[in-house]
Amino acid sequence: MNNIRPTLATVWRIAAPYFSSEDKWAGRILLAAVIAIELAVVGINVLINQWNARFYNALQDRNWDSFVSEIIYFCVVVSIFIVLAVYQLYLNQWLQIRWRKWMTAQYLGDWLHQANHYRMQLQGDAADNPDQRMTDDVKLFVDRTLNIGIGLLNSIVTLASFVGILWGLSNAAPLHLFGQEYAIAGYLVWGALIYSVLGTVLTHLIGWPLVGIDFRQQQYEADFRFNLVRVRENSEQIALLHGEQAERERLMVRFGRVVENWLAIMSRTKKITAFTASYNQASVIFPYILVAPAYFAQKIQLGGMMQTASAFSNVQGALSFFITIYRQLAEWQAVVNRLDGFEAGIAAARELASRSERVHVVKAGDGAIDLKDLTLRLPNGTPLVNAGKFSFRKGERTLMTGPSGSGKSTLFRAIAGIWPFGTGSITIPAGATMMMLPQRPYFPTGSLRGAIEYPAKEGTFTDGQISEALKQVGLPRLASQLDEHGHWNRTLSLGEQQRLGLTRALLHTPQYLFLDEATASLDEPSEAALYQLLEKRLPTTTIVSIGHRSTLDAFHQRNIVLARDGDRFALQKGNSAAVS
Repeated sequence: MNNIRPTLATVWRIAAPYFSSEDKWAGRILLAAVIAIELAVVGINVLINQWNARFYNALQDRNWDSFVSEIIYFCVVVSIFIVLAVYQLYLNQWLQIRWRKWMTAQYLGDWLHQANHYRMQLQGDAADNPDQRMTDDVKLFVDRTLNIGIGLLNSIVTLASFVGILWGLSNAAPLHLFGQEYAIAGYLVWGALIYSVLGTVLTHLIGWPLVGIDFRQQQYEADFRFNLVRVRENSEQIALLHGEQAERERLMVRFGRVVENWLAIMSRTKKITAFTASYNQASVIFPYILVAPAYFAQKIQLGGMMQTASAFSNVQGALSFFITIYRQLAEWQAVVNRLDGFEAGIAAARELASRSERVHVVKAGDGAIDLKDLTLRLPNGTPLVNAGKFSFRKGERTLMTGPSGSGKSTLFRAIAGIWPFGTGSITIPAGATMMMLPQRPYFPTGSLRGAIEYPAKEGTFTDGQISEALKQVGLPRLASQLDEHGHWNRTLSLGEQQRLGLTRALLHTPQYLFLDEATASLDEPSEAALYQLLEKRLPTTTIVSIGHRSTLDAFHQRNIVLARDGDRFALQKGNSAAVS
């Protein structure tokens, strides 16, 4: 009980928003239909229970006409039951996919909102493997929540429907022990209650560790899958280093965790299955043991005995609901915990971007990008970069140099608004368009056209514009492959990827272009040609470059250096111009 309250509160917090969303009426109608069918199914079970008494009495009395009548009645009732069962499954699945679609869209939106996904990684990514959380966990949450919720409703309604029947049958067939009759009101109900409570308690005592084990199993499976993807994405580097054996050993260590945890699941499942299987088989014969003495004492007919057994089975089954679905409950609670952790990770990333002590990015004016009292830190609080007062002047080309690890790329991230660790402010002209090109640009899997136009929608630029840009950066052969689909970060060399990144810049014509060693994989003549192209095609664009080659000086109007100043790095005057 200490755990169930917060768990149910979490389930409500995760589930309720859908039924208040823009899709609420469809969701509510489908849920109401599924519930209504479930209630109708319970009603049919009551009819079948009453039919048991009439049918077996007809058999005992050898009444042919009554037998035929009851067979026809059974066929009609069962036909209705089959139609209801089919449509209940259909509507349940329809509700599941609509609910899952809405939840996935919400989680994707929150995860990708204003670089939350990046800040979650900066915090250590406590909500590991977000891909699994938005696929497997959301699917299981919707499926288990509906199945467990509808199952619980069925048990409650079944209990309410059959307790009265079983109570009446207890009076009609009093308890007989050792030839003596005992008038115990509702003894069959009390027998079902005691049997079910004992079974539930014992099941929980045996099975409660499954919650934690299931949680870890999902975690280990996702970790193993993630590292397999990493190997696939870096297959060239692994092959060049002949690292296959090292990767195999590393992957087998992770898979070893999967196997070890699975063995723990097997051990615990074996114990709980042994108990629940014994419990369920005993529950078949238990009601006959209770009511058989009354039957042999000729207090009830065969039909009454069969009706009693059926009613007892329904009551005992309703009371034993948690025993029946204990394995699902353990899995469901693990899924709820993972989604709760994912939401907490998103909330922490959002809070990180809104806390008072952070780098404030302000959009105002129409001049330069101004840094004021800016201090950047690592996530652990270690000072990294200090820029008391500095401006990237409009229309000017600036080269930034400094040793590796001095914070050059981090400064770019801060200007882009995704690095929150630090203090001070960065003022960016209102409405300014910026583009950041890293050393290894990102290209989404799909058509080459979509990869080049990213992050704009595919079709934003004409074939002629794209072909001309490709020709200018030295990739004319790709102009005929615009509609081909592929994994471009794998099929193109790093130099070709960098040329393609500059193609993207030529098409988007940003007002501020930040190049983080974006031409480092090219030879110096090619690099020089591309910088001359940028100067020609983007004459009004403010360009800020990170680079280490001295040949880059000729293409920039000033040079700034990140040099060590005590425990951090600071912007200092370079060779070509003074820092303002």
